[in-house]
Amino acid sequence: MQRIVILFSMVWLLVACQSNNSTTSPMQQHRGQSNVAGGVYLEKEHDLVIVNDAPLAIEQEKFIDKMVNKHGFDREQLREVLAQTTKLDWVINLMDKQAPQSGPSTGPNGAWIRYKNKFITPSNLPRGVEFWHKYEKELAQAYKEYGVPPEIIVGIIGVETGWGRVMGKTKIIDALSTLAFYYPRRSAYFAKELEDYLIMCRDEGVDPFDLNGSFAGAMGYGQFMPSAFRNHAVDFNHDGHVDLWDPVDAIGSVANYFKAYGWQKGKKVAVKADGQALSLETGFSTKYSIERLAKAGLKPQSTLDGNKQVSLLRLDMGDRYQYWYGLPNFYVITRYNHSSYYAMAVWQLGLAVKAAK
Repeated sequence: MQRIVILFSMVWLLVACQSNNSTTSPMQQHRGQSNVAGGVYLEKEHDLVIVNDAPLAIEQEKFIDKMVNKHGFDREQLREVLAQTTKLDWVINLMDKQAPQSGPSTGPNGAWIRYKNKFITPSNLPRGVEFWHKYEKELAQAYKEYGVPPEIIVGIIGVETGWGRVMGKTKIIDALSTLAFYYPRRSAYFAKELEDYLIMCRDEGVDPFDLNGSFAGAMGYGQFMPSAFRNHAVDFNHDGHVDLWDPVDAIGSVANYFKAYGWQKGKKVAVKADGQALSLETGFSTKYSIERLAKAGLKPQSTLDGNKQVSLLRLDMGDRYQYWYGLPNFYVITRYNHSSYYAMAVWQLGLAVKAAK
């Protein structure tokens, strides 16, 4: 999710055979006491007395100091918690495979078609339609409150977890502690996520060992990272708890996330272009005036909602490139995952589900 570009196709291939069929949220199943004095709620099997007083690794001790001084955690309980975490070498190996790689362009080879076909398929669309029908009232309420249309929320949850079918089987605390303490390239980022995760578990009264998610620590229907949970998750079903394994809370939280990043209600996402512009740089972060793109040979197929500057997007169709004008709402989708293909897949999947209703 956000701030970390994950190749979702790889994740789906790794866990596609693993479905979450339970209708009961793990937060509901394992919720105990919130605001436990000095730390997190631990169920009996995790509430252990560690007799070995040997110091932990330096980075772990620094982390403990921060949690004690900044958030009032009990030092001994937090040492107890970290001592029970498991280093997952396979997570480190998988993260290395996600590291950005660059190489010379070899011309169109169908990359977009392959990416899109992992999500927009005849067998997948009925699942999205079922989800939309089941939560139509909540999706409409999210649109009313946050201005984010149902197709965008349905698209996000569909791309992320197949509408709740694949939410991850990795213990979140093991994934985050592995990456925080044994993955120097992103250790600062994941240490902050571990911090937010433990605070989340403390506030919600959930044992941190009882929640599973992605190999990078993303959670629930919308695969929020813990920082996104603390900043943007909402109690959309008004039951007194914020629970991203609850589809209603997930719907409201995704909408709130998009509103926070500037979603413009009623505005377009992107507009297809006629023409080619092989010499121009492309991507969601590019900025071009409409006049500059016209001189390069591009023309929008419809109006651009009055935008004078746009990004230039390029989809690899195999035999050619297809160009699009990226508008502000497209950029907002990339705040969830920094990938033009991801954002386009979310939008087009949502539209495809809408058309199939």
